[in-house]
Amino acid sequence: MSAIKPDPNDPEFFDVVIVGAGLSGINCAYRLMKQQPGTSFVILDGRDSIGGVWDQFRYPGVRSDSQIYTYGLSWHRWPFTKPIAEGSEIMEYLHDAVSKYHIDDHVRFRHKVSKIDWSSQRQEWRVTADHQGQPRRYLARWIIMGTGYVDYESPIEPDIPGLDNFKGRVVHPQSWPEGFHYANQRMALIGSGATAVSLLPAIAKEAGQVTMVQRSPTYVVASPSQSDRTPFWLPQGLFLAWRWLYWLIRPYLLVLLANRYPNFVRQGLTAGAAKELPANVPVDPHFTPRYDPWRQRICLDPNAAFFKAFHRPNVSLITGEIAAVTDHGIRMRDGETMDLDVIITATGHRMVLGGRIDIRVDGKNLGWGGRFVWNGCMLDGVPNMMFMLGYTNHSWSLGSDNTAMYLVRLMSHMKRLGARSAVPRVPEAVATRGTQSIWQLDSTYVREVKGRLPVCGNAGPWKPKNRPPIDWLYARWGNTTADLEFSM
Repeated sequence: MSAIKPDPNDPEFFDVVIVGAGLSGINCAYRLMKQQPGTSFVILDGRDSIGGVWDQFRYPGVRSDSQIYTYGLSWHRWPFTKPIAEGSEIMEYLHDAVSKYHIDDHVRFRHKVSKIDWSSQRQEWRVTADHQGQPRRYLARWIIMGTGYVDYESPIEPDIPGLDNFKGRVVHPQSWPEGFHYANQRMALIGSGATAVSLLPAIAKEAGQVTMVQRSPTYVVASPSQSDRTPFWLPQGLFLAWRWLYWLIRPYLLVLLANRYPNFVRQGLTAGAAKELPANVPVDPHFTPRYDPWRQRICLDPNAAFFKAFHRPNVSLITGEIAAVTDHGIRMRDGETMDLDVIITATGHRMVLGGRIDIRVDGKNLGWGGRFVWNGCMLDGVPNMMFMLGYTNHSWSLGSDNTAMYLVRLMSHMKRLGARSAVPRVPEAVATRGTQSIWQLDSTYVREVKGRLPVCGNAGPWKPKNRPPIDWLYARWGNTTADLEFSM
């Protein structure tokens, strides 16, 4: 008698379903394997490769904007000798990590999760994913959202008057064309953020002419990217621990300094920029932002490559308002014009939490906007769901790893209790004391979605997680049960 094949339409059960095979999802999988052995889990990803944004973003010069010693996985050593990593190096590193620890055995590609629905009666999530046009269904005790905050499917549409009139090529870095050749082309790079800072020196090597056009400037700081080898007199283990603590605490102290003494930090950043720039590119107005340091993210410039690009004869910088895009170029409000072959719109990305997944609790649609956040990772009134949210003013993965630690500790506590679900409940005393933004930056992409974001409170586990050293300790040894309601 032949064995009965399982019906592919029957739902599979897992203790944990992780949505997203990026850095956060990979890290969460490792924590489950090592600290919750025997837990069944699966990683569902709509793409055909691991990596998340690092697989999506393939524009020239793509790299990390944080020191890799804290951005990388704490349990998998970074093999390269520089602290700022190129996108290809990060992908190689992630592939090595998932292969070494067999995390890839748990990943299912081309499984785009479209809907999750919590059943209070069954105490489990019902998950629907699309796999090459066919529905796949899963049941899970826990859902982990490793979806990040970038909308992969629809980059932000830049508000540039007349852009549709341009007869040349318009390229968005998030959707960089494969095999795009731009040698000897006249290019305008519109933008001033991290993407533009990393993209400019890369394209300047081949382009005929590159003009960076920015409406408002950004703080940019030159950062060394040299070999960082272990001193011969220091045991390697102690050196690695010291290096990790150094890169954990140093950025945090810089943020505190910027918040307390913004003018002092502003003067230091603008003086540093002036030191690197050629005489024909003045700091004012090109590198004097209207906002205080760390109100938006400060861009790192490894080995001053961005600043050095302005020493090239084929690179120029314009700060001002675009009046209109014409058939063959750009006209600025002050009357300056430029003839172009290519326009690159590095004007930011669209922000979305939850990967556009239809999230429901007992059939009722979940709205993220205005909902309180517990310990930076769970939503008030939503059982057994955590989302990986990193830091805005530090390495992203530090915050997502804290969430993974909350998960494994909470799962251990629930096993001891015999509980099947945990749901945060914001106390009235907290709800009536006002709210704070969950996102500590005031970037344009944040202002666009402000009303659709959850919020933080002003007390207890509802306060924002914005103190990396203290948050790291609390996620491992602090209280993980405050304001949680458990069901058996």
